[in-house]
Amino acid sequence: MRLRVRRSGAVLTVLAAAGAALVPAGAPAVAVSAANAVVVWNQHTEDAIRNAGPFVPHVALINRAMVHGAVYDAVNGIARTHRPYLVQVDAQPGDSVDAAAATAAFRMLTHLFPAQSAALQGKYDTALAAVPDGPAKLGGITDGEQAATAMIEARTGDGRGGPADVVIGTEPGQWRPTPPAFAIDPAPWAGDVKPFLVPDVAALRSGGPNPLTSAAYAEEFNEVKSVGSRTSTTRTADQTDAARWWAAVPQEAMLRALATGHGLSAAASARLFAQVGLSTADAVIACHNDKAHWKSWRPVTAIHEAANDGNPATAPDPSWVPLLDTPPWYEHSSGHSCNISAWSYALTDFFGTDKVAFSGFNAVTGTTRSFTRFSQARKEIIDARVWAGIHFRTADHHGAVIGKKVAYYGAKHYFQPVR
Repeated sequence: MRLRVRRSGAVLTVLAAAGAALVPAGAPAVAVSAANAVVVWNQHTEDAIRNAGPFVPHVALINRAMVHGAVYDAVNGIARTHRPYLVQVDAQPGDSVDAAAATAAFRMLTHLFPAQSAALQGKYDTALAAVPDGPAKLGGITDGEQAATAMIEARTGDGRGGPADVVIGTEPGQWRPTPPAFAIDPAPWAGDVKPFLVPDVAALRSGGPNPLTSAAYAEEFNEVKSVGSRTSTTRTADQTDAARWWAAVPQEAMLRALATGHGLSAAASARLFAQVGLSTADAVIACHNDKAHWKSWRPVTAIHEAANDGNPATAPDPSWVPLLDTPPWYEHSSGHSCNISAWSYALTDFFGTDKVAFSGFNAVTGTTRSFTRFSQARKEIIDARVWAGIHFRTADHHGAVIGKKVAYYGAKHYFQPVR
């Protein structure tokens, strides 16, 4: 990657925890289905992403999408219930789905994380050892290889790791590095990556931040200044937990719980992970493209330098600190809102209803948050990023719109049943 830095003057319940149960609301608990091969390799994928080094959310989402797009084509190519994403593999009806899923995931993960090849090989060998030898096993391996090869070819030269500018501004409203680390986005190329589903992420451009001198800006400035401060007296304990919980949201664990709790087959699980994974990847690509267009400052900078913003309704506080450390990339639009909005809308389309209750345990906070429907989670993250002190509310709302548009496009043009 070539990085240039320049300055500018201008109604079912799911618990996302191991062994958690899925039960209809108000009904006795029932046993959860055993994890199928697709669910197992989702966990292996998450482990590989976490083991690769410093976790960068937008990079993780793009990598997940590549893995689960390939797994979907491999497994769906055998079941043939839905249209393929990239390729219809040369599968036979009796081919091993387990071998296909394991092979597609393994090939993608070793391609993305070659330094982990030995550990991944051990997991792959264990997976294949559980599949009886014979034509079905060999066929599944071939299916997985074909799907992974198609994905690798499709994503070659897609902009990952490419050259990108990080613009450090000097004028009011322009982004600059924030305390305490004063870091710069390690993957500023994310907004230039070729999308997986939508034709053009620039077409999803938001309306941008509120003008600095507007009443709307002052209102959101004073909201985040009050409720997002590390020493806030207006933020409740539950709001503090929400802000911290969403910062390390266990979205993949919740997906695994949804798949096992609903007793999804491997083919259905593959479609679930692919539809959600490709939608969230495109949402975050679109979001970072939007961020790079607006290059707007974070609340911490705005509050420290409010004396220069031209708005008499804002007052500076050079000692103000947000609840959470500010991420090292542009503020508008909110990446988390883009991501979780696409996540929630894709799930609503997959299950055919918004009314799916679920809970997620966050090992970082040690707390569980529960939701009665997917849209409730989407609404809470908009608040949570303000409570965290790292976003203005408009950035969260605009991010949610971007995620919605991506998920709607994906549901309309991909993952359709074969008629």
